[in-house]
Amino acid sequence: MGKIISVANQKGGVGKTTTAVNLAACLALSGRKVLVVDMDPQGNASSGLGVNLRANQKGVYELLGDEAYLDQVIYPTEIDTLKIIPSNADLAGAEIELVDRDHREKILSLALNGANEEYEFIVIDCPPSLGLLTLNALTASQSVLIPMQCEYYSLQGLGHLLKTLQLIKKSINPNLKVEGILLTMYDNRTLLTSQVENQVKNYFSEFLMKTIIPRNIRLSEAPSHGKPIVLYANRSKGSDSYVELAQEVIKRTKGEMISPRTEPQEIAYEEWIKENKLRDFSKK
Repeated sequence: MGKIISVANQKGGVGKTTTAVNLAACLALSGRKVLVVDMDPQGNASSGLGVNLRANQKGVYELLGDEAYLDQVIYPTEIDTLKIIPSNADLAGAEIELVDRDHREKILSLALNGANEEYEFIVIDCPPSLGLLTLNALTASQSVLIPMQCEYYSLQGLGHLLKTLQLIKKSINPNLKVEGILLTMYDNRTLLTSQVENQVKNYFSEFLMKTIIPRNIRLSEAPSHGKPIVLYANRSKGSDSYVELAQEVIKRTKGEMISPRTEPQEIAYEEWIKENKLRDFSKK
């Protein structure tokens, strides 16, 4: 039975799509069969893997709208063991169209039924919001990987996201777990980076991934070539970090049956607000 991982953060620009694409590619190159689901209407995960839907081709939008079967929307990539269900701007309309559907939060889960028997990992790239598309992804997933840039706005957003995940776990998907918190765009030359890293370690150390994704120009260049970093610049620091992340995810997945982790507590965010003497705008 395969594992479905959503890569999610409601804050944009934190390396979410970069993480989804490169984690999936590294998992595939480790010998696993992997499927990427591009749930972002921007379609960046699709283009980042060299797949761009033409006018007559179907993707996530048609899958969610019952206009296509699962096998009709799965496309190959440059890596034999890596497939993708791509998206394009049409998916933006799905957010509105799903509102009146029965069990609207479970449509993706039903559409992917059986896929996790064929693929060892399914990686879902979520849009930078907590709308219906992201809710569908989290309902279908066993875990969520949270990329986080080392800045204070991201730290505040992390608290909000963890609260949302707890609500989803209580009301919709009791099996949802936090895969981990991944520090991205890491620059050890700045004091702010180390301060934010220390705050995350203080409150969420058990969920902080050991792997850290550095700022790396090659990571920024790779999407324009339609390639994951391991194919574009496999000797770069960015490539090394995502290879390491894939191995960490594999090890965590194997270890879940042995020593399951508890979930991060909501109080940690509230304590962080008090300690830093900040106002919690989420309570307005």
